[in-house]
Amino acid sequence: MTTQTLYNRPAKYIPRVAAVHDMCGYGKCSLTAAIPILSAAGCDVCPVPTSLFSSHTLFPHFEMLDTTDFLDRYLDSWKQIGVELDAVYSGFLGSAEQVDLIQRIDREYPQALRFVDPVMGDGGSMYPTYTQEMCEATKKLVDGADVLMPNLTEASLLTGMAYEGQDVSDDYVAEIIDRLLEMGAKAVIVKGIDHNDGFLRNFVATAGDGTRVAGASGAPSHPAHPEIHELKHAKLAHMIHGTGDAFASAVCAAIMAGKSLTEAASLAGEFVRDAMISTLDQPDFARRGVNFELVLDRMTALIPR
Repeated sequence: MTTQTLYNRPAKYIPRVAAVHDMCGYGKCSLTAAIPILSAAGCDVCPVPTSLFSSHTLFPHFEMLDTTDFLDRYLDSWKQIGVELDAVYSGFLGSAEQVDLIQRIDREYPQALRFVDPVMGDGGSMYPTYTQEMCEATKKLVDGADVLMPNLTEASLLTGMAYEGQDVSDDYVAEIIDRLLEMGAKAVIVKGIDHNDGFLRNFVATAGDGTRVAGASGAPSHPAHPEIHELKHAKLAHMIHGTGDAFASAVCAAIMAGKSLTEAASLAGEFVRDAMISTLDQPDFARRGVNFELVLDRMTALIPR
């Protein structure tokens, strides 16, 4: 399954993707990543803004507007004018109630692929605008997700497994993927495993992918587990805000261009790495976040001709 396509895109067709994310006026993340990256890959992006931020939360001061009370009317209007969707891609939420709104979209567009980036935290901690209630609500989005894309912190919050840092064993990754698949995810990409050997690793698995763990560790240690594909990318010496959103957006873009899950995850990893390199030449990059504008041609090259 990880080597099969999730979406067969006809040549010249422009798929329509609802991007359920926040919008930041300054800083590269969420909708300011999803819109250009998916658009560059030939997708029609339909934003559903879960909140408005003056800047992203890495800055010492920001203003936030929760749009929850507006979104039901927003979606009602879509139904009245006949909006059709090929995919729903959800990320940062402004409130626990917004999970119900995403589930409403999923019900009203059952044919659409469901991409879920459960943006809840990193480095073992929840983001400052998140609460335990919001994390509990986000668990509802796992069941039925065609592609679930948590980092290790988010995978821990979703499954209840202890966060053990970024340098975790293959057994830990296999267990956490098992739990996410048991919760109803159809495919999982767990991001950001770091063994301090000069590489970052992402692990990819689907519920229908066999019965063994395949990776750098050699022989399978969990015969009951689905097959897990390990993807390695050379690690850079610096970390930059917003790379998770750029990665998830690039995965969605590649899949909507007809790539398999494994191909999409590999392409997204290299896209983010190239973007991080070009970001170093930009002012205030340490706070503003990843700049991918100079490598968007990687996404455009994916468009079926």
